[in-house]
Amino acid sequence: MNTSLLSTLFLANGALIGVSVGLSVGILIALGVGIFCGIFFSKKSTEKRLGEVSERTRKMIEDASLECKALKKEALLEAKEQELQLRNEFERETREKKAELQKQEQRLLQREDNLDKKEDALTKKNEALDQQIKSLQNKEQDIKRTQEKINHQHELMIEELEKVAQLTKDEAKKLLSDEILDETRHDVALQVRNIEQTAKEEATAEAKKIVSLAIQRCASEHTSEITVSVVPLPSDDMKARLIGREGRNIRAIENATGIELIIDDTPEVVILSGFDPIRREIARLSLEKLISDGRIHPARIEETVEKVKKEMDAEIKAAGESAMFEVGIFGLHPEIIKLLGRLKYRTSYGQNVYRHSIEVAQLAGLMAQELGLDVNLAKRAGLLHDIGKAVDHEQEGTHIQLGADIAKKYRESQNVINAIAAHHGDIEPKTVEAVLVAAADAISGSRPGARRETGTNYVKRLEKLESIASNFNGVDKCYAIQAGREVRVIVKPEVVDDAQTMFLAKDIAKKIEAELEYPGQIKVNVIREFRASEYAK
Repeated sequence: MNTSLLSTLFLANGALIGVSVGLSVGILIALGVGIFCGIFFSKKSTEKRLGEVSERTRKMIEDASLECKALKKEALLEAKEQELQLRNEFERETREKKAELQKQEQRLLQREDNLDKKEDALTKKNEALDQQIKSLQNKEQDIKRTQEKINHQHELMIEELEKVAQLTKDEAKKLLSDEILDETRHDVALQVRNIEQTAKEEATAEAKKIVSLAIQRCASEHTSEITVSVVPLPSDDMKARLIGREGRNIRAIENATGIELIIDDTPEVVILSGFDPIRREIARLSLEKLISDGRIHPARIEETVEKVKKEMDAEIKAAGESAMFEVGIFGLHPEIIKLLGRLKYRTSYGQNVYRHSIEVAQLAGLMAQELGLDVNLAKRAGLLHDIGKAVDHEQEGTHIQLGADIAKKYRESQNVINAIAAHHGDIEPKTVEAVLVAAADAISGSRPGARRETGTNYVKRLEKLESIASNFNGVDKCYAIQAGREVRVIVKPEVVDDAQTMFLAKDIAKKIEAELEYPGQIKVNVIREFRASEYAK
């Protein structure tokens, strides 16, 4: 930059000198001189710069060469150090592996020595065992020969004994086995009989006292219902009015009540047939109102039936409350009170369930009082034990399951629910009060006259009872007495002894339970009598 400026200044000076010398030639000379001087000085400056650049480049190349040599030397030193380090590590690992291989080799040599020693010991043992086996084989042969001699002597002895006793071996075994079984059975039967006799003597008196006192203090009215109701008519002309034109009146009654009307040749009566006792009662009351009113047509029939239904609901509720007050139980759910009232129109084996429930509650309460138990719990469970029969016409399931579900639904206690579920033995009773409810139920259902059967079914049940008892070995005669509540079995004394009578009674009772359906319980009484007769001549 400085060189260019100087050359420009020289050019300017030359121009000024040329002007001062002369205008024409002077200018040209001045211009030539100026241009020459500028070119001269410019060339000098360029050569100087080129020399500086070359010197600088040479120094950079020398510095780079020295630095490369230093780096190369350092790299060689590092490579030699790494090589030395790797060699040392390799030699160290080689020494360690070699030492480990030597140890393993020593262990293998020791194992080989041990195996050789064991092999020698086993060989010696095998030789000793071979000798022992040979010795045992010899002894076994001696034992076999001795055993054969003993068996031969035993057979000869048995033959001699059979000749003396005049019995074979199998016959003697059977005879001995029968005698042992008979003696054992006889001894066991006597012990069981003594134990049962003692228990019965201790429990019978107290049980009789409690049951008889409860029955004596419980006097309840007994009513029975059937599946038909009879409605008296003032005259036979009323039948035509009940039927109506083209049967419209009788159809209206049957549709409104769900009960079938049977109008036949029986004079001055109409029969109502239906399985639901409440519907049958509604139909009976509705007919009586229609007959007394005299206005019989479909609209009047429907109006009367609806009115009677409301009256029945009120009567059912009143009946449930009456049962609750009669037993002395309070705090029942309103729906349970209604279900209790429905039982008034429900029968079981001809026995009114409403009166039966009250009777069971009173019996259970009296027995609980005598035993010092919870009287309120016993009465409550006894009153509700058959509550499921109020809905068993409408819902599926046994009256036990339905009753337990109802008690759960209306939050009765667990003890009451258990007593309801266990009063027929379906589950185990958890309280003594539950056992008393089951006993009271059996007493109420089995007392004379409580339940009614048809004559044909009654005779068939008695015949079946006698037939079951007669099929046992050793039975001479049997009689069903006390309306089928007891069967007396007379056995042959030469076939059945005193000890066997107890087993026979148990077997007959089990077969009756398995094959016969009956209310309450049946007593099996086995009688063995031995008579000795002689004539004086």
